[in-house]
Amino acid sequence: MRNLERIFNPKSIAVLGAKSEPKSVGWGLMKNVLNGKTKRKIFAVNPNKKQVFGIKCLPGIKSINETIDLAIIAVPAPITLKVVKECCEKKIGGLIIISSGFAERGEKGQILQKKITKMVRQAKIPLIGPNVLGIIRPWINLNASFAPATPATGKIAVVSQSGALINSIIDKSLLENYGFSTLISYGNEADLELSDFLWWLKQDKETKVIAVYLEGLKNGKKFMKIAKEVVKSKPIIIIKAGRSKRGAAAVSTHTASLAGNYEIYSAAFKQIGIIQVETVEQLFDTAKSLAWQPKCKNNIGIITNGGGCGVLTADYCDELGIKLAKLNKATLKKLAKSKKMHFACSKRNPLDIIGDALSVRYKIGIEALLSQKDIYGLIVIQTLQIMTEVEKNAKIIGRAKKKWPKKPIICAFLGGKITKKGIEILEKNKIPNYPDLKRAVRAMKVLII
Repeated sequence: MRNLERIFNPKSIAVLGAKSEPKSVGWGLMKNVLNGKTKRKIFAVNPNKKQVFGIKCLPGIKSINETIDLAIIAVPAPITLKVVKECCEKKIGGLIIISSGFAERGEKGQILQKKITKMVRQAKIPLIGPNVLGIIRPWINLNASFAPATPATGKIAVVSQSGALINSIIDKSLLENYGFSTLISYGNEADLELSDFLWWLKQDKETKVIAVYLEGLKNGKKFMKIAKEVVKSKPIIIIKAGRSKRGAAAVSTHTASLAGNYEIYSAAFKQIGIIQVETVEQLFDTAKSLAWQPKCKNNIGIITNGGGCGVLTADYCDELGIKLAKLNKATLKKLAKSKKMHFACSKRNPLDIIGDALSVRYKIGIEALLSQKDIYGLIVIQTLQIMTEVEKNAKIIGRAKKKWPKKPIICAFLGGKITKKGIEILEKNKIPNYPDLKRAVRAMKVLII
């Protein structure tokens, strides 16, 4: 496979099409590459500007008398061919073409894109794009994109044909306490393909889970071969767009991909062992669960302070093939001996500790269930009553995770404003919380071996 180190860990970056006009793409790129604590050398290239962000603008890439690892191109499509030619002559390490107006825009664009592809391949320079947002690697303070913000660090990698989708994902992540190892917008795949990024992420130590938004594949055989290897060590979750005739037509004008027959894609994903989801919400529910929790055998416990929620959760578990453990004599004895447990608490799984439960009941119940050897994971449900100790409950669950690190804990703290602080405590401890019972059960399902 090709070496992408100079793209994903550049020591020097040139922005071709750098601008000083706020909210323009060239302005956004410069703002982001300069942001953060970095020792990278940043160069601005624009023959029509004197300076951008206090950096002197150079007329062309060849005016830079230093080695350039990464060049980001944001110039009008008709000018791109000339700019790429100069980059090839300069022998830069890698290219990202942000600009649109190529294969996704018809025959003229296709011809232009093919010329660029031929040029970079002859020069042996890897290219991401065109028609992309860029790339972000929070771990090394690299934001080579025009995204509106840099997300937090985490173990989830996102690889998406849609740049706009990545922007929305970043914004949502800022509220929901999850972060990323890498985000890659790859657009038209003129040169580097999804398979190349999957292989690179396989080697990336900071990535634990790979989430993919896919419109179509360029080389199915190559994808199958590489994905089979990647899923042996890192789960791949895919949301496939273009499942309907109308969706497939929209794909062709978005990234010039061929959406293909969804049933064929679905069968291939299943054969490889890729996790398929239908919504963006499911994509990140699944990714968060896999990134934060260990895998487990199929026999779990449920604890709840709302009987109805426990019943619904049991129904969802049955629907998804999750087994509920039978509480053994030792567990029942522990629960019976405790004077803090309500006499009306259920003596079965789901364990209903009754609506007026204070944190002490959660502690007793959680420890009793996790102590049982054949309970391999736990779903903790919290409904909100006037006496519910939201933050204390969250802290108890955090301590339980440290005591039983090999048993996954999934939470469903149901509520809103009052529940928020407890959820923040959970997720700072890398315990995923879901505001819906079925979402919590699905999150447990992906962890079961």
